[in-house]
Amino acid sequence: MTDRILVTGATGQLGSRVAERAAEAGWSVVGTHFRAATQIAGEQLDIREPRAVRELVRRVRPDVVIHTAARRDDWRIAADGAAHVAVAAAAQNSRLVHVSSDAVFSGREVDYDESALPDPVYQYGAAKAAAETAVRAVDPAAAVVRTSLILGDGRGQHEILTRDLIAGRVQGALFTDMIRKPVYVDDLADALLELAARRLPRCPQRRRTGCYQPLRPRRPDRAPRGP
Repeated sequence: MTDRILVTGATGQLGSRVAERAAEAGWSVVGTHFRAATQIAGEQLDIREPRAVRELVRRVRPDVVIHTAARRDDWRIAADGAAHVAVAAAAQNSRLVHVSSDAVFSGREVDYDESALPDPVYQYGAAKAAAETAVRAVDPAAAVVRTSLILGDGRGQHEILTRDLIAGRVQGALFTDMIRKPVYVDDLADALLELAARRLPRCPQRRRTGCYQPLRPRRPDRAPRGP
């Protein structure tokens, strides 16, 4: 593997593992950070700035862009930033793998497949749904990956919050009425890289939606596992 891959948000829980595993698989990896650089995330990038995004993608000229950068409380990052990345990737004819979330769903249904239409009930979900719409409008061939509860290395916000609650470092309560499908961070990273390497036609239902949900088939109760 000699293709170049750009990973946005490469200092985050998912982005860092994507970048690391891509390097292990032989990709030429360029990772971005917002505040502090790391060995694998050396390019500073604020995805709220469309010009900065365009200039970086133009300079790097990646074969693939995996967009993992996000922030729950900032629409300009979660929604607008995704659109900026999609436009920049399309301008360079780069394959785009966009990471979305099951937060685009209200939870009124028991199960959602890839063809389900978003019906968010809070701001972060609405931002991620808007991001999906923008990505598909800019690049219908992009892979949109809806993930859920990311676990596995202890650095995720869900795992950190659970430990802090147990230790009494923070005050709060856990959900008792929510069931989700967790995914191990390395499995998700590998799935994203598999999609990054694919340029083959999708199966008919995937071609129609362009959406993937690489989640566990079981739906464990979330309360015993934390937020």
